Amino acid sequence: MDEDFDIPAADEMNDEFMDDVEAPVTLKVGEEKEIGNQGLKKKLLKEGEGWDTPESGDEVEVHYTGTLLDGTQFDSSRDRGEPFKFTIGQGQVIKGWDLGIKTMKKGENALFTISADLAYGESGSPPKIPPNATLQFDVELLSWVSVKDICKDGGIFKKIVKEGEKWENPKDLDEVLVNYEVRLEDGTLVAKSDAVEFTVQDGHFCPALSKAVKTMKKGEKVILIVKPEYGFGEKGKPASGDEASVPANATLQITLELLSWNMVSNVTDDKKVVKKILKEGEGFERPNEGAVVQVKLIGKLQDGTVFIKKGHDDSEPLEFKADEEQVIDGLDRAVMTMKKGEVALLTIAPEYAFGSTGSEQELAVVPPNATVTYEIELVSFVKDKESWDMNTTQEKIEAAGKKKEEGNAFFKAGKYNKAVKRYEKAAKYIEYDTNFEEEEKKQAKVLKITCNLNNAACQLKLKDYKQAEKLCTKVLELESTNVKALYRRAQAYINVADLDLAEIDIKKALEIDPNNKDVKLEYKVLKEKIKEYNKKDAKFYGNMFAKMNKSSSNKAKEAEPMSIDSKP
Repeated sequence: MDEDFDIPAADEMNDEFMDDVEAPVTLKVGEEKEIGNQGLKKKLLKEGEGWDTPESGDEVEVHYTGTLLDGTQFDSSRDRGEPFKFTIGQGQVIKGWDLGIKTMKKGENALFTISADLAYGESGSPPKIPPNATLQFDVELLSWVSVKDICKDGGIFKKIVKEGEKWENPKDLDEVLVNYEVRLEDGTLVAKSDAVEFTVQDGHFCPALSKAVKTMKKGEKVILIVKPEYGFGEKGKPASGDEASVPANATLQITLELLSWNMVSNVTDDKKVVKKILKEGEGFERPNEGAVVQVKLIGKLQDGTVFIKKGHDDSEPLEFKADEEQVIDGLDRAVMTMKKGEVALLTIAPEYAFGSTGSEQELAVVPPNATVTYEIELVSFVKDKESWDMNTTQEKIEAAGKKKEEGNAFFKAGKYNKAVKRYEKAAKYIEYDTNFEEEEKKQAKVLKITCNLNNAACQLKLKDYKQAEKLCTKVLELESTNVKALYRRAQAYINVADLDLAEIDIKKALEIDPNNKDVKLEYKVLKEKIKEYNKKDAKFYGNMFAKMNKSSSNKAKEAEPMSIDSKP
C-alpha cells in the first residue's frame, strides 16, 4: 500500500492501559497461545536468539504485515522496504503490539491475532480497518535498543548504543575510567573529556555520571537524558575553563562510555584494610587458612619510601603460610581474598600493620602508627588440605590433632578468633567417621570433645554465649556426663539470663563431681544472680500493684459525684 499506516494508538479507545504480561510465553514453532486474558494470541513462526526480550521504554525495530481475518492486507513495512521503529509502553502503537512485542526475542517471527479491544475498538480506523475488527500481524523483531529509567523517577533515562562485556557493574568504592560528552537539548556542547578517572561514590561533573556508571558494564556506551535534579538543578552551572555554562533547570544529553574500572573493596568490616584490584586473577580459587602462598610485593610508606621489596629485581618472592601470623594481619587477610595472578594495591591502617610500635624492615623503618601500602601479586598458592582431599582416615585424625594444637597455642596467646578457626577445622576433619575403624572412632571422639570444649571456652571469652551453648550441647550428645561441658554451658546460660537451665546443668555437674571447685564457685555466682533477679522482680511487681491500687482509688473517687447525683 502507498499509505504509511504506522500502527498508531487508537485515540477513541479507553485510556486505561492493560497490565503488563509478566509470565514468559514459551512456544514451539507452529504453536499458538493466548497472552493475558483480553484477546491477544501469539503463534510462533520462527525461533529467536537467546533469552532476552524487550521491556517498556525500549526502542524496537520490526518488520510487519497487517491483515484482516479474511486475509485482506492493510499495511506492510516489508512492502515499503523500511523497518518500523517505536518505543514500547509509550502509547505509540496499539495495545496489542505493546503487549505482544515484549514477549519476543531478537530475530523471532510471530503471528499475533489481536482483538478489537486491544486494537482500534468500535470505531476502527477508516477506510482500511472496519469497526470491531480483529487483526493479524506477522511481526519480525529485528533489534531493540534498551532504554532504562535508571532511578525509577524519570530523572535519568539510559539508552545503550554499544553493549558491554560480562555482567559486573562498578560499585561505590570502585575507581572507573570513562569518556563523556555533555550537550544541552539544543545541541550546544558543554563539556567533553576522555579517559577521566574517578571513584564512583565521590562522583564527577554531575550526579548523573555516578548513578549511570553503576548500571553499566565494561566497554558499554550509553546516551543519557538527564533531568535538572540529576544535573545542575535550579542554579545551573557557570562556565569554567573549557566547560560551557549550564542554564538553570536545563535537561542534559550525556554520551558516556565506561572504558574500565578497578574494583575496590574493604577487606575488613571496619574499612581499615582496603584492596584495589589492578589486574584480575585467574579462575575462582583463593588461598584458605594455612595455604602456602608466594607473592611479589613492594611495601611503601605514605611518603613513597619503600621498606620492603620481594620478587622484584631478581629477588625471590615472599613465601608464607596464610593466617599463621608470619606477616602483618592486613596482608594476611588480604591475600586470602586474591586469585592466582591477581595484582592489587593494599592500603593498610596501623591497627592491621605495624601498630603503635612501628618496625624495622629490610629497606627502611616503619614509624609508629603508620598507614602502609603494598602493591602485591599473588604468584602461586597451595591450599591447606580439606578433609575431602585426604586419602586415609588416619591422615584426617592426624590433621585434626595438629589443628587442635595450633588452636591451643592461639588460645594461650589470647587470640581467640584464630583459635576458633583451628578448632572448627579440626572438628570438620573428623566430623564424618562412619568409615573409621573402632579404634579410630575412639580417637576421633576424644578429639571432637576436646575441640568443641576448647572452642566453647573461646566463645565464652568472645561473649558469643549462644555459640558456646551449642558447642557444649554437641559435647553432651557424645558424652552426657562431661562436667566441663555442663559447667561451660551453665556459664553461657547465666550470661543470657537462662538461670533455670544454668541451675539444672550445675546441679548435674555436682552430682557427677561433688568436689569440683570451679563448679561450686559458679553455683555461688548463680545463687547471687537468682537473688538479684528475685529482688528486681519483687520491686517490679510491687511498683505495678501500687500503681494498680492507686488507679483503682482514683476511679472510686471519680465515681462518687455520680452516685450523689443519682439520688431521688
